[in-house]
Amino acid sequence: MHMRIFSAVVVLILLVFLSGCIGSGQSQTTTLSPDRLASIPRGAVKVTPKTDVFPPVIHSDEWEKPVPLEGPINTAGAEDSPFVTPDGKNLYFFFTPDVNVPPQKQLVDGVTGVWWSRKVNGKWTEPVRVVLGSTESLDGAVFILNDTMWFASVRKGNYGEVDIYTARFKDGRWTDVKNAGELLNKIYDVGELCISPDGRTMYYGCGGDICVMDYVNGSWVNPRKVPNVNSELNEDQPFITPDGRELWFTGQSRLGYPGPAIFRSVWNGNGWGKPEEIISNFAGEPALDAEGNVYFVHHFFTKDMKMIEADIYVAYKKKS
Repeated sequence: MHMRIFSAVVVLILLVFLSGCIGSGQSQTTTLSPDRLASIPRGAVKVTPKTDVFPPVIHSDEWEKPVPLEGPINTAGAEDSPFVTPDGKNLYFFFTPDVNVPPQKQLVDGVTGVWWSRKVNGKWTEPVRVVLGSTESLDGAVFILNDTMWFASVRKGNYGEVDIYTARFKDGRWTDVKNAGELLNKIYDVGELCISPDGRTMYYGCGGDICVMDYVNGSWVNPRKVPNVNSELNEDQPFITPDGRELWFTGQSRLGYPGPAIFRSVWNGNGWGKPEEIISNFAGEPALDAEGNVYFVHHFFTKDMKMIEADIYVAYKKKS
């Protein structure tokens, strides 16, 4: 199993490593959403930057210091797997109220899954739940290109433990939910993925490396590892920037920091350049908007390496 699921608690329990691109003005029809705050256990600890034992560290002067995403996004529960549209106005993320609850109970708690917030007048709206076809599923790791959402799901009918699914945005809602098929989910066993802006290449996690394949005549072909990016350590969760010029991904820190870190590789005209570690200390699943702001998940750990919760962070690109 190569795929990482969207929830850090599922990562720890299943031991698997499981982000784009719709226009502005998106609207979405949703049913009445459950109360996220009410679902969080009493006494749950909300970690802040002041109490964070391992705060994210930025290694590049191109970005400001990472901060928790402003507004009603983060809670004392776990917010994970962010995806932001290129215009920076739509944010999708995974939420579960308690990282100590096993996936079997998350499946039926009514709140664990994909949530969506929209930026209006510069502020994020209260998130709403996005139900993707089945209420009995664990969904996350969203990536969107045009009117198609790709996401990972644990549900009945899967080829494996976690499968990739697609949904279409029609008439104000995500519908036509379908399994992405045997080729991707069984033969290739595709992990968390991102598709290039032109739709011609898919980057994805594959057994601790980042792989790529091509879309030719209606099918994905020629799977291979991405040259110059992979190492003897783990790399996963790729993201291609809206201009197609940068490949971002999650990997084990190469600078000695604990937990995962975020890397960037730049296209040099012939291939991807040597990766540079950009953000360290339990940082992962990068997603960038067209302005170059880096959205990512930051997991909070105690000194003895027990996970507490997770938040969506952002490192804003400095203005030139």
